[in-house]
Amino acid sequence: MSEGIKGKVVVVTGASSGLGEATARHLAERGASVVLGARRADRIAALAEELTGKGCKAKAVQTDVTDKHQVNNLVDAAVSAFGRIDVMLNNAGLMPLAPLERLKVDEWDRMINVNIKGVLYGIAAALPHMKVQKSGHIINVSSVYGHVVDPGATVYCHEVRRARPVGGLRKEVKPYNIRTTIISPGAVSTELLEHISEKDIQAGTREFVSKIAIGADTFARTVAFAVNEPDDVDINEILFRPTAQPV
Repeated sequence: MSEGIKGKVVVVTGASSGLGEATARHLAERGASVVLGARRADRIAALAEELTGKGCKAKAVQTDVTDKHQVNNLVDAAVSAFGRIDVMLNNAGLMPLAPLERLKVDEWDRMINVNIKGVLYGIAAALPHMKVQKSGHIINVSSVYGHVVDPGATVYCHEVRRARPVGGLRKEVKPYNIRTTIISPGAVSTELLEHISEKDIQAGTREFVSKIAIGADTFARTVAFAVNEPDDVDINEILFRPTAQPV
């Protein structure tokens, strides 16, 4: 069930933990060449070493997605090492939840830089190569919060809803045979809650998530499903939650 994955070159941002790490490992073990981008160089270096030790193909490139030059370098490193880029997984993101009235303006700015600009920089870096190839797959990671709005999550909900659209992108890249997917996970066990600076919000969110969260491997399998489909199938949107998640 991985013939559509084997041999593909996949760039993953936010690969140092959580969804990105799980997905990089899952795809590499199924024959993909993975290029790992994240700010924490030690973590992605260790993951690349682990994967190559298993006979997989992996390369680590320290990358801050708020810097367009670093994102370009990440994609260029993938093409230099493996000859092409088949999948761009724009996964890096932040979730510093807080009510609007607490005016966490610096956190809003950071979310714009990572959750919106980081995605756009990933698209901008990958698209020229995919246009030349006449093939490719851009996957943007959103959230269930792109579909529902909860108190304390207003800004984040707005960010993920605006940051991850694929409808217009899908229409624009059809002449180049490029596929586009948006994946919106619900409560998944990751380090995302560590971004919440407001301790009361963090504690309440952690209590809720701890009761229902599913593993990051669930997300990895979802990405693999979209990537594994044949080139004439374009999986445009996937929304999934833990069965126990009410919203």
